[in-house]
Amino acid sequence: MDDLGISIIDKTIKDSAPIIIVNCEDQNEIKLFDEYLIRDSIENYVLIGLYGYDWNRDLSPWPSKAIFKNGEDFKGEADEYLKKITDQVIPSLGMKAEYYALAGYSLAGLFALYSAYRSDVFSKIVSASGSLWYPGFIDFARNNELSKRVDTVYLSLGDKEARTRNPIMATVEENTELVYTLYKGRIKCTFEMNEGNHFKDAPYRLYKGIRYILSI
Repeated sequence: MDDLGISIIDKTIKDSAPIIIVNCEDQNEIKLFDEYLIRDSIENYVLIGLYGYDWNRDLSPWPSKAIFKNGEDFKGEADEYLKKITDQVIPSLGMKAEYYALAGYSLAGLFALYSAYRSDVFSKIVSASGSLWYPGFIDFARNNELSKRVDTVYLSLGDKEARTRNPIMATVEENTELVYTLYKGRIKCTFEMNEGNHFKDAPYRLYKGIRYILSI
């Protein structure tokens, strides 16, 4: 599948297990999540770590201009990347799933949430410090419906993430709260605030979302 890396950790102890697909930095991150789950005595799961994708191309839902000077534009090919996951990665696993979940941090968190509208594969979504500042996403969320298969969404953010001079990124807390308001009462949805900026404890923040969906 081109340059896409796939790391699989199978801890199935029943006939089937939740399969959690995580867009990661690298294969070491998925091993870290497994260590955390073992420490917290959580059993029966499969972790699928994906890495090596193009961040600004594959995780952005539609084209948008760069938000920083000299930054890259967003190419908006999330639909193509999502199709690769659902039509190639998942069938290649050959595993029986209790359900599928999709998780990610930052722009990967935005991608996970966007996928909840564009695919009927995933039941649970983790958007940890998701880039919900992305231009046009709030209008998209208001004007479209989540897949009927989605029953759980975990949202999180750092309490200092909105304190930025960038006017687009400064909307992230307001937008995350708006999305939470859209979902609560319709599905199981939680919004957790963490201490710090976008970069503090990033892997652990993502792990907390994975732990949440495996614990409910």
